[in-house]
Amino acid sequence: MFDLLKRYTKDGWWAALLGPVFTILEVAVDAFIPLVMSSIIDKGIYEFGGDMNYIWRRGTLMILLAVLGAVFGSLSGLFSSIASTGFIRNIREAMFSKIQEFSFENIEKYPVPTIVTRMTTDMRMLRMAYVSIVRMLIRAPFNLILSAYFVFTLNPSLAKVFAFVLPILGFGLVFIFMKAHPLFRKMMVKFDALDSDLQENIEGIRVVKTFVREDHENKKFDDASKAVMDAQRRAESIVILNRPFFELVMYACMIIIAWLGGRDVIGGTMTTGNFMAYISYIRGILFALLMISNVFLQIVMAQASVDRANEILYEEPRITDKDCDPDLEVKDGSIEFRNVSFKYSDDAEKDALSDIDLSIGSGEVIGILGPTGSSKSTLVQLIPRLYDVSEGEVLVGGHNVKEYKLDKLRDAVAMVLQKNTLFSGTIEENMKWGDPNASHEQIVEACKYAQADDFIQLMPEKYETELGQGGVNVSGGQKQRLCIARALLKHPKIIILDDSTSAVDTDTDHRIQLALKEKLGGMTTIIIAQRVASVKEADRIIIMNDGMIQDIGKHDELLKRNDVYRDLYHTQMEGALE
Repeated sequence: MFDLLKRYTKDGWWAALLGPVFTILEVAVDAFIPLVMSSIIDKGIYEFGGDMNYIWRRGTLMILLAVLGAVFGSLSGLFSSIASTGFIRNIREAMFSKIQEFSFENIEKYPVPTIVTRMTTDMRMLRMAYVSIVRMLIRAPFNLILSAYFVFTLNPSLAKVFAFVLPILGFGLVFIFMKAHPLFRKMMVKFDALDSDLQENIEGIRVVKTFVREDHENKKFDDASKAVMDAQRRAESIVILNRPFFELVMYACMIIIAWLGGRDVIGGTMTTGNFMAYISYIRGILFALLMISNVFLQIVMAQASVDRANEILYEEPRITDKDCDPDLEVKDGSIEFRNVSFKYSDDAEKDALSDIDLSIGSGEVIGILGPTGSSKSTLVQLIPRLYDVSEGEVLVGGHNVKEYKLDKLRDAVAMVLQKNTLFSGTIEENMKWGDPNASHEQIVEACKYAQADDFIQLMPEKYETELGQGGVNVSGGQKQRLCIARALLKHPKIIILDDSTSAVDTDTDHRIQLALKEKLGGMTTIIIAQRVASVKEADRIIIMNDGMIQDIGKHDELLKRNDVYRDLYHTQMEGALE
């Protein structure tokens, strides 16, 4: 927790400093009020025989001190709020920036729902803890020190009671801390599961309604919500013991002191005013201890969130470009796989790709066919270093991909993934992901090549049409065409179309292929497809199976010698004729 405070309060240091300063001033002012009250009783009432002028003067001073303490307290709260919001903003920005550096392997380790929970629910817990630390953890010890000073000054013998009280309070606090922390960690994991169910249901609401599964989803969400409730109850059932325990010890302590102090007043060794002030300072000490315990419990509750934030912040990206040549540019679209093998994790039993040797010339059009699970997508994801090879090397433009800065390599490679994603905003804004400086005319041209302009022109706002999150207001085929257009705007040296026309009809697919052949002249083009028609005009076609290259050749060559390709072609052609 304190490591996070040190690292992420840099730009709000002035507020983080002023908050405690005004807290200390508030405590210092409040500490003198019991002394003023004591003088009113001992001097104004007893010694001066009810001197009203003295009492009024001292009473006015008490009111001024109380007002001044309230002002300092308000300023402390204001600056603490400014510092805490800045602190949380800095952590969120750091987490978000770190996530942008993650490779696919890192992203798979932290699913979307858990990242969302860590950046929302966990951050709220952290902010509450921060405010407690800045205000309470400064206020309580300072109040404790001042009150203890006056307690020992007014009557040192009564102060010995604390020698018995403090160890009891310390033991209780440590016990609650040790029990509560693991329970709060489990609670936040349950929050992850709840957010996962919520996100999955909202994203798949059309499927839920289609299959009439509302009751099933309600029960599923009910179970996740109940799990959170049960975990929260278990965690907080330990925390709620804190206040009753502290109050029991505190009030027992006050009863003992009241009894012993009362004897001193009766015996004449302590004045009534001093006794009243003494009781106020005793209460100040005990409530300071209670505040300190509450702060530590707040830290215990937040520590689970701190751990979860640090897991993101200290996660090492599996793919980095720290030692790469910053000046190296991708000179052309040539690609070479040299004895490449790959598996998704070090402990995986089987390689996803095995013994891949492949050379693709710059400007060549390559088609890739193969059954589901043959690692076609995995192969092409090695080109822009979305994953790194386990063995061998991948070369682009004559250099190992690990020699390039990631931004320069990926700027040279445009990729339309299987799962197409569009973002909230207009169609034109989405297209500018390919080229932020693209003109409207260039965007229209790219959309025409991708066969997207026709349906865009039928929309009321045309290129200014707002797309819902994920492009929910366009069909699957329209989404694919928009993503192809976006990739074309990058003007890359290599373009990879990963099954990117699977949702369009055969005629549209054919027109896209013809347009791309015209547009992509000189670009190295890799087309992964399920339909032979999508790749039969390619310079070469790769047949993959079980993570290995089974055959490579032109359409006519494969039709003659490869049984799998021939059967696939005849099956699809017969289906098309029917």
